[in-house]
Amino acid sequence: MSDDEALFNKGLPIRREVLGPEYVDASMAKADDFMMSFQRATTAWAWGWAWGDPTLDRRTRSLLNLAMLTAANRAPEIKLHVKGALRNGVTVEEIKATLLHATAYCGIPAGLDAFKAAHEVLVKEGALPAAKTG
Repeated sequence: MSDDEALFNKGLPIRREVLGPEYVDASMAKADDFMMSFQRATTAWAWGWAWGDPTLDRRTRSLLNLAMLTAANRAPEIKLHVKGALRNGVTVEEIKATLLHATAYCGIPAGLDAFKAAHEVLVKEGALPAAKTG
């Protein structure tokens, strides 16, 4: 078995646990040959190699991801990783503190986008009450 195959096999269950089997299985199922290269790479490298390293716990990794994704201004990925953070036991207050910290270093526009993305998911997941209307 190649190293990449071993990392893929190590990473797939981690990826499914953090992001949810529905999301991961759908991503894998809809990938054609071209996109499957990316699916295999991200599963092996990000999930098998990085997330599979026992040095940092999953809560810490989730908080790091939220900060880094804020810096990169990647709202769709922030949404995905807010759900993962909740699965990993991160509290709403910890998510908010992480996004505030990232805002201080990344700037108001990036922070605003991150807060909007996170808020949408937190409301949808029932971690925050629905926004008031009227």
